[in-house]
Amino acid sequence: MTHSLQFIGFTSHRAGSESQAPSGPFLDPGYVVRMAQLHEQAGFDRALIAWHSNAPDPLLLAQLAAAQTTRLGFMVAHRPGFIAPTVAARQFATFDQLSQGRAAIHVISGGGPADQQADGDWLSHDERYARTDEYVRVLKRVWTEDKPFDHEGPHYRVKGAFSAIKPKQAPHPTVFFGGSSEPAIRFAGQHADVYAFWGETLDQARDTIGRVRRATAEAGRDPASIRFSLSFRPVLAGTEEAAWARADRILEQVRALRGGQSGAADNSKPESVGSARLLEAAKGGRVRDTRMWTEVAAAVGAGANTTALVGTAEQVAESLHAYRLLGVDTFLIRGFDPEADVVEYGRDLLPAVRRLDAARLPAAAE
Repeated sequence: MTHSLQFIGFTSHRAGSESQAPSGPFLDPGYVVRMAQLHEQAGFDRALIAWHSNAPDPLLLAQLAAAQTTRLGFMVAHRPGFIAPTVAARQFATFDQLSQGRAAIHVISGGGPADQQADGDWLSHDERYARTDEYVRVLKRVWTEDKPFDHEGPHYRVKGAFSAIKPKQAPHPTVFFGGSSEPAIRFAGQHADVYAFWGETLDQARDTIGRVRRATAEAGRDPASIRFSLSFRPVLAGTEEAAWARADRILEQVRALRGGQSGAADNSKPESVGSARLLEAAKGGRVRDTRMWTEVAAAVGAGANTTALVGTAEQVAESLHAYRLLGVDTFLIRGFDPEADVVEYGRDLLPAVRRLDAARLPAAAE
């Protein structure tokens, strides 16, 4: 089974990136709306809105953006544990109705310990995943059951839970999930509609996809039913040489913003297995698989989606298509120059990938 090709972008509460210092007010509503509209005009299917313990609420940002767009979907990051799953279910169902079916939830069991503890969460890594499992089970029941139900588990106990507001999408909004540890993979196999992971080498991605599909089968689901979203930071230019020169300038800007410091701010080993996999890829050299660029990931400690693909739009499209052949159907892409890159991706990269997809997978997509 080959699923249809989709593209997800990224918007935030203010302008800035690893290579550009933040600008404007901490919450810039105009930027939120402008980026959503740029993504819609560029032909993206969704935009991710991230979660951080000191940032504006992503669901409220999504509602603002949805009110000023007509087609763009929103992949809203959500961390279980800070509100009841019954409340979250009603919030997302309400947003799905107000946006006419454009909601998706990106379930993230946690950031690093410091970020979790800032919001009062002291559970260990594996305990967070156990809580997430129960949380999502309750979430889906609230979305889908037509009469009140009781639930009692290690983390949540509800009696007569029911929501009269249901999602517009049936049976519920798309559930994205990310995480590379063994508990995360098990959870994805049980609950995820789309498994989302950061840009890895082709060999690493093949391994990840295999692990998730095995977990899906072990959970009693069709392993071909789960979809895969891969994240990259494309760096484009009119020639390959110019693209690599641009990449070098970006790296200089990243290092300048960090005061010359490389790696995680506290030089600690990342708790995230996904981060560890990016650092493992970076150890293999500046460039992997022809044009996967690892230097920014290494420079910032791989704490987020920071691996890049460098080249012309056609060259990067070829690289993305190689992952498509492994089973990836969704690409989450964002640039180091956020606004300008969205326009460039819509003009050059998305059409190039879609042309390859139509030519090489003409009868398989569904």
